[in-house]
Amino acid sequence: MSSAAEARHRGPIPRRADRTDTEAREACVSALTALADSAAHQDRADAGRALASFAELPAAARVLADLLADPQDTYVTLETARALLRRGDRAAVAILVEALADLDVQHEQYVDDAVREVLGVFEEDRTRVSLLAEESAAGPDARSAKGAAVLRGMLGAVEPVFGPAR
Repeated sequence: MSSAAEARHRGPIPRRADRTDTEAREACVSALTALADSAAHQDRADAGRALASFAELPAAARVLADLLADPQDTYVTLETARALLRRGDRAAVAILVEALADLDVQHEQYVDDAVREVLGVFEEDRTRVSLLAEESAAGPDARSAKGAAVLRGMLGAVEPVFGPAR
């Protein structure tokens, strides 16, 4: 029997008591931050997709905002935006809103493409992100309001294929 098969027969792997989940998550963000600095666009796109899982961590949020404005390849922008939109929570929308406040027209177009692709399927997904964008627009920060207005404009052009569940 292989060692992997033996491990499955012994039951679950015990959790390490000497390391918190926060430390492990921060270690992941650190490794993905290094990947985001790669010269290869595919590495940066992979980092954007993976870092979206950690969007609530400030270190990940900073890197994700940078990847949305990747100066070398808009594929990185597209993949990072897709991942954040699939996550679709307050942390992800906040990153998008902050980035949209400063993106140039070309990068903004790739975020718009991601919005149409990811949020153009289910009405409930578009509605959730729209409500979060409205929250951002209502905040006191003019920069967030500007980015939220851009995102809300993108969302207004999306007609999801499937309406609300009945």
